[in-house]
Formats: sequence, C-alpha cells, structure tokens
Amino acid sequence: MLDEDIRRGILMSDYYSREGQPQPQDSVEESYWKSLLNHGEFAPASPAHHEPQPGPTSAHPVTSAHLADDWAEARRIMAEDGVLSLVATGYNRGGLLVEWRSLRGFVPASQLVTHHIHDEPHLRRTLLTERIGHTLALRIIEIDPAKNRLILSERAAQVATGVRHRLLHDIQPGDVLEGRITNIVDFGAFADLGGVEGLIHISELSWGRVGHPADLLKRGQTVRVYVMEVDPSNTRVALSIKRLHPDPWATVEHRYRVGEIIEGQITNVVDFGAFACIEEGLEGLIHFSELAEGHFLHPRNVVQEGDTVRARILSIDGKARRLGLTLRLQ
Repeated sequence: MLDEDIRRGILMSDYYSREGQPQPQDSVEESYWKSLLNHGEFAPASPAHHEPQPGPTSAHPVTSAHLADDWAEARRIMAEDGVLSLVATGYNRGGLLVEWRSLRGFVPASQLVTHHIHDEPHLRRTLLTERIGHTLALRIIEIDPAKNRLILSERAAQVATGVRHRLLHDIQPGDVLEGRITNIVDFGAFADLGGVEGLIHISELSWGRVGHPADLLKRGQTVRVYVMEVDPSNTRVALSIKRLHPDPWATVEHRYRVGEIIEGQITNVVDFGAFACIEEGLEGLIHFSELAEGHFLHPRNVVQEGDTVRARILSIDGKARRLGLTLRLQ
C-alpha cells in the first residue's frame, strides 16, 4: 500500500492536470470542438457513439460511387453557402438526424434555433422529439467523409448567402471583436459575430474556475472576444474572453512572496485538502496536513466552499501554475 503522503501527492497531481488550475493553451485542438458532437442526453435507440453514419434513404443499395458523388455534391453546396430543406428523421443524445441523398446528416442541438434546448434534460428531449418530421432550413458547416461526418446548422441558415463566407475570410486570429451571445450550453457559449457564430469554450471564459457558462453570461449579452482560430473550411471560429485579460499566473511570483499572509475564499474541498481563490484566476492548494492541528476525518470538517480564510503562502510556482498555502499562520 502506498504511503499516505505519496498517495495524496499523486491525487494532487492528477487533480491539477484534470480540473485544477487553468492550463495554458497555445492552439486550438480537435477536442475543443468534440463537445459539439458529444454533448447531449437521451438516446434510447442511438448507437454507442453519436456521430452520424452514412445510410441509404431508399431500399436500393448504395454504391461507393454514389457515396463519392454525394460527398462531392455536399462539398459544392457548402462552398456555395447553399441552404438545404431537410426533414428531421430522428434524434440522438446530441441533436437531430436528417437524411440527404445517401448520406445521413447531424444537426447538433446547439445549432438549432430553438432556445433553451439545453436547459432541462426532459425539456430538451421533448423539444427534440417535437421537431421530428418537421422540415428544417439548414446549412452545411462541416464535412469529413473519412469520419462519415456531415454536420449541419439551422442557426447558420438564418443569414444571407455569402455573409458567412466573407466573414470567415475577413476575421483573423488575434482580432478583438464584439459578439452577441446566442446560445449557452454546458461546454461554453456561442457568440454571433455579425453572421457567423464562434464558440467560446468554457475553458476560455475566465482564468478562474467556472462552474457553468450561465454563471458568467446571458443570452443576448454583448461581449468583447479575442479570436483564437479561424477555420473557413469547417466554418469554425474559436473565441476567448479570458485572453483579453493578463494571465495572473504569468506574474504571480512578482506579486506575492513565500511567507506572506493573504485572504482567500474556499472554492473546492477534496479528499486531500482544499482550494482557495486569492484573486480571479489564482487558486492555491491547502493540503490536508496544512488545514488544522490535530486529527479530523475530512477537510470538510475544517472548511466549506464559500468560507473566507486567512492563509500563509508556502510555495509559488508560476510555470507549473501551483500555489501552496497553509492555514497555520505561525
């Protein structure tokens, strides 16, 4: 059996890497966008994965030549910013299914015009079910034949032809723009930049801990955003709000010193200790052994989320984004 301090050290390291301090991000990876497809619930008859699969729309067999022609035609329609009128044939955990020629398309719930589609699970299921059989005006926003991926958007079909293409080529990484929040979901928020929507991932909302995007943003709110990445071919725009503000970890070693007494608010209590926020985006760990003298069963016997505490700084490591604290002030 591992020594208790070693075990706690492993847990601490794992916590930091998974959900502790915000990690620096220099580029946008595919994982930034995966939540668009994976998000959702209620798939009583859906397969184990929720990406669309190609499938015939009639009883006639579909040849590889038919599939290739249909993918090529879909690319042409996407390049011309065309709008398709398709009937919703079903739904899965992430949104609605539609069929076009020999291909099955997927409309993520976040790309539907229906408001509050994500707010309540039972309401979400009801809203998705009610739209089955209805004809939707849709634009293709992503094509990847190798992954059998045909993604469409009802929201994107709301603007005039050509507007989105122009914006996607005019907007550049590093631009600071104004956007209007159009949709808030568990994994972030969408902002309309004047005809094209960008995604502000939850990790890009604040340098601090964010429980849910709705804690910071509201639909219809106007926000300033920093453009991280633009991918015209997949009509993706990655946005950030936190990058408009300095990273507090970049200067932490110049603004605080070991031994200094600071005030903070407990933000999270875990088995191996508690985290305290000393300023927005800057959290320190109070290890189990630094919470109090004597024996106690769990850190929650000493502190609770929301408590204001005075703590002494034990260690500072801005590069690793770690701050060690103690409630033992002597």
